[in-house]
Amino acid sequence: MKTKNVWTTVIAAFLMASIVSSCKDENTEKGGLCPLVISTNPVNLATGVPVGQVVTVTFNEAMNPATITPAAFTLLSPGSPGGRSEATKIAGALSYDPSTYTMSFVPGTNLATNATYTGTVATSVKDMRGNALQVAYTWTFSTGITVSPTVVATDPANNATGVVLGKTVTATFSMPMNPLTLTAATFTLSQGATAVAGAVSYTGSTASFVPSIALLPSTVYTGTVTIGAKNSAGTSLVNNYVWSFTTGAQPTVISTDPLNLATGVALNKVVGATFSVPMDPLSLTATTFTLNQGATAVAGTVSYTGSTASFTPTSPLIASTIYTGTITTGAKNVAGLPLANNFVWSFTTGAALPPTVILTDPLNLATGVALNKVITANFSEAMDPTSITSLTFTLMLGATPVAGVVSYVGTTATFTPSANLLSGSTYTATITSAAKNVPGISLASNYIWNFSTNTPLGPPVVNLGSVARFGIIAGVGVSNNAGPSQINDLDVGIYPGARSSITGFFVVDGGPGLINNGAFYAADDIAPPGTNAMLNQAQLDLVVAYNQAAGATTPAPNVAPADLGGQTLAPGIWTSASTMLLQNGNLTLDAQGDANAVWIFQIGSAFTSIGSGPFPSASGGNVILAGGAQAKNVFWQVGSSAIIGDFTSFKGNVLAFSSITMNSGAVAEGRMLARNGAVVMTSTNIINKP
Repeated sequence: MKTKNVWTTVIAAFLMASIVSSCKDENTEKGGLCPLVISTNPVNLATGVPVGQVVTVTFNEAMNPATITPAAFTLLSPGSPGGRSEATKIAGALSYDPSTYTMSFVPGTNLATNATYTGTVATSVKDMRGNALQVAYTWTFSTGITVSPTVVATDPANNATGVVLGKTVTATFSMPMNPLTLTAATFTLSQGATAVAGAVSYTGSTASFVPSIALLPSTVYTGTVTIGAKNSAGTSLVNNYVWSFTTGAQPTVISTDPLNLATGVALNKVVGATFSVPMDPLSLTATTFTLNQGATAVAGTVSYTGSTASFTPTSPLIASTIYTGTITTGAKNVAGLPLANNFVWSFTTGAALPPTVILTDPLNLATGVALNKVITANFSEAMDPTSITSLTFTLMLGATPVAGVVSYVGTTATFTPSANLLSGSTYTATITSAAKNVPGISLASNYIWNFSTNTPLGPPVVNLGSVARFGIIAGVGVSNNAGPSQINDLDVGIYPGARSSITGFFVVDGGPGLINNGAFYAADDIAPPGTNAMLNQAQLDLVVAYNQAAGATTPAPNVAPADLGGQTLAPGIWTSASTMLLQNGNLTLDAQGDANAVWIFQIGSAFTSIGSGPFPSASGGNVILAGGAQAKNVFWQVGSSAIIGDFTSFKGNVLAFSSITMNSGAVAEGRMLARNGAVVMTSTNIINKP
């Protein structure tokens, strides 16, 4: 019979394939691939088919769902022997799945047992192009004999242990059952000889028993499905199905932190209790987990993670005091089982110890600290944030307080300077004894540490010595030719020239020049006493400074561009063997955040800055400071004479071998220091102390 089935299928496929290559529907006149039935379930001549079988037909291509109608498929029941009754069309629901090209027929009632059925797909079904099935497809299959249902799975499984007390007990069957036969009489649950009250329901192929009350802990229960349970065809189970399971045990506390009778417990301790099994988090609250100091309840919050409950006191515990922790029987595991009894334990806190600073950043005596460093101090315990302020956490540069903002998070205090630290400097940080922990205990003493910042960018600063007090010093003459020139906060000196060589200032000849917060000194002054020696020393210090600037080699000098205009230069030594010009644009000196950065310009002969237009010069010749640069750290060592251009804004200390001229309207933040020649202020010039 099996061989016949195979050959029948092969011959049918061959016959159908012979018409695939050329398919034309006489109604639509559209050619192409013909729709074909490529498989059925059940297959042709199948036997032993279940009476609840859903019949399916799969096509070789997508079909037009609109053609899948009751007329498209028929399933006929067998007629009676001898033709005394005709075959009957089986009623049912027809559907189509376009994703699998499959048509499904669900009979309205179960098929008859041990009977032969004929399925037919009509030629009215068409594909999406309008091509129809060329030949009606017909096949037969036979149902099997009656099969009894069985229980194929239960939950809990047979002999299961640790079952939760709120468990819904289920039994899953091998086939659809008649819901009316699944009742509290056919699906029971017992504890020994005692029946458990509950409600029975049925969905899909699974019956459920919901106990009216929670099951008992550590107890064996027996579930039974009787032979009164029947499938949809009315066939009963062959035998009662019986299985057993055991509920879980009650939870216990297996450890605590602190341990029972522990001593020296920290005042900021979080109290914990670990359970033998996972617990219901909703059952662990400030009511079921308490902490007491004598008869006084300690305020706190309760949390639960993993299998551990934690009690966090709202305030630190009291030193040298006995506390009692309690977990009540209101605490339950996930199965709903409570502790058998309240769990109680005690511990004693330690003596009050002062907090300490355990780590700083930077470390004490650290070197090479970045200029944008944020200073931190870590404490041994949580501190009172209100005690960590700019009064208790300070930073000093020598005797000068550093401005900054103090903050505190966790156990770390932070001092954020308002501006970059100075390079090449040693700072002192202090946490005072006014800083307190949460219980209010102060540090035993001030905590002090020191650190040093990075070496300044560029070469070492040029040491001006005693000549630093002068805004102008010259060898042979100082003149103000016209306009109200000013020197602010600096002195003016001439050596070895006489006072008569200082011209154009109020103090000498009624000229328009003016000095503010400074004084004029000449080699021939008899007052104040020692003026000549003072000027001589200043000129000697100028020579030393000039030679230091001219001889500087570290870091390696950079060759300066022919015109500094339009350039942005980093700290360092910039050198020219001959002249140096600042003309086409402004020169920007970028300290890159280092206020102590140094520039030395080594100029073999003359230096000239050239500007034009109203002050400040619109077309260039200005020196602009950026990135924290300071004019006092800029040095122009000039091998002959220097000219500061018309209406330019100039920055730095000019150390000229010969003379210095400030053209009309030029303003300088710096010094004009001439070793041998004169310093000339042409008209309306200003020199401000750098």
